[in-house]
Amino acid sequence: MADFAQFPGLDYAAGAGRQAGLLWEIVRAPLIVPVLNLCVYICLAMSIMVFIERLYMGVVIVLVKLFWKKPEKRYKWEPLEEDVESGSADFPVVLVQIPMYNEKEVYKISIGAACNLSWPADKLVIQVLDDSTDLYIKDLVEKECLRWASNGVNIRYQIRETRGGYKAGALKEGLKHDYAKACEYVVIFDADFRPEPDFLRRAVPFLIHNSDIALVQARWRFVNSNECLLTRMQEMSLDYHFKVEQEVGSSTHAFFGFNGTGGIWRLAAIEEAGGWKDRTTVEDMDLAVRAGLRGWKFLYLGDLQVKSELPSTFKAFRFQQHRWSCGPANLFRKMVFYIATNKKVSLYKKFYVIYSFFFVRKLIAHMFTFIFYCVILPLTILVPEVDVPKWGAIYIPCIITILNSVGTPRSFHLLFFWVLFENVMSFHRTKATFIGLLEAKRANEWVVTEKLGDALKNKNKAAVPKKSLSKLLGDRILPQELGFALFLFFCGCYDFLYGKNNYFIYLFLQVITFTIAGFGYMGTIVPSS
Repeated sequence: MADFAQFPGLDYAAGAGRQAGLLWEIVRAPLIVPVLNLCVYICLAMSIMVFIERLYMGVVIVLVKLFWKKPEKRYKWEPLEEDVESGSADFPVVLVQIPMYNEKEVYKISIGAACNLSWPADKLVIQVLDDSTDLYIKDLVEKECLRWASNGVNIRYQIRETRGGYKAGALKEGLKHDYAKACEYVVIFDADFRPEPDFLRRAVPFLIHNSDIALVQARWRFVNSNECLLTRMQEMSLDYHFKVEQEVGSSTHAFFGFNGTGGIWRLAAIEEAGGWKDRTTVEDMDLAVRAGLRGWKFLYLGDLQVKSELPSTFKAFRFQQHRWSCGPANLFRKMVFYIATNKKVSLYKKFYVIYSFFFVRKLIAHMFTFIFYCVILPLTILVPEVDVPKWGAIYIPCIITILNSVGTPRSFHLLFFWVLFENVMSFHRTKATFIGLLEAKRANEWVVTEKLGDALKNKNKAAVPKKSLSKLLGDRILPQELGFALFLFFCGCYDFLYGKNNYFIYLFLQVITFTIAGFGYMGTIVPSS
């Protein structure tokens, strides 16, 4: 046996290790085991809630596809045609709003697509809401608007002194102009969206002939879904959202969350609901909930598609997911009492909005994924007295995963990696969800999602300044992800040596995914100054 007396440091370390081991044995049975058991029961309950929600939507979407009538049959719809005698008199005036913020790579695409919409020129107003802080980009956008105006397009270039309220503030300010007040409907396209010319002719008739419809939402399609593995993962998640969640909400409750772009609103509904509000980072969902609680109906058109761009850098995607996770949680905190006491909708619809729309999809789904699969399940390996039933650890998650895959059949072979990737992102979403619920410091943080457009195609045309090592590491290295990789690696090694459930196979794969994310090797790597 080694003589630790000759090495005081080793002797101290050995003593500390023995004390820690003794302390662990003292607290494990009376404290750790009951607490961990309670956490397992809570996670299993959340798992069942998510499973029932996914199963319900899966059943409904099958019924919708087999038996539901098409939107053109469920609602009154007649095509709009210009008459020889009356001309465009039967066409309503439509306002197209395009909010922008330093959109150098994509501003021409969105403005051009909006100006090419098939609609009578005297009944269409294009409004570019430019909040750019870069004067060079602002000048480019203004010149593009002037170019289209010289071709006879009724396009207005609007700027503000400050970015107060961010996107919601820009949209609200845009509606204050006299020419905007004269419009009946307003369609919103973010700077990377490219509607087809027939967009208005397919969507507006639903609003004209059905006075109770406030919103017609189109489906997003992605021009860069094949750019990298990150964009393929996003496509899988968003396709499920549109093909299942939005379709189910539209078909069963005539309610769903407005996606913020690619949709057309009845201006009277916006005014009745109280207009745009900037109290959260999901102004679109805020408006939709308020309008829905006033009895307005929403219609989702899955075959009306608008091309857009997915964030292809991991940094941009993380910021987007923070906003999309924090905002709904913060909105739930601010509106749950208002929803519960609302008297204009049925008790069933209130239950649907509070429980299904908000609680399960926006809160539980994020927290359950991270807490169970990245924290509680690995910890149970270190405490063998705590048992996780196979149905909760394996069977239900597999069924949920398969149900989630129906949106993008072409990516079925990527399903396992999608699960590992979603577990990594669930860390960011869970953190953002708690920030929103507690209304912490970053609750109203708004970072515009970076769009690359054709920037990558031109990256070799100009010299790119080299970044300093500290700047490079600061942008790429993510300590929290690497920390979780180490934790899961330790649990995986322990399970490999002493465990009986073979969870180490999953854990080591999850370690690899967290490590890849931690070193910033996800998505497109863009050289920048």
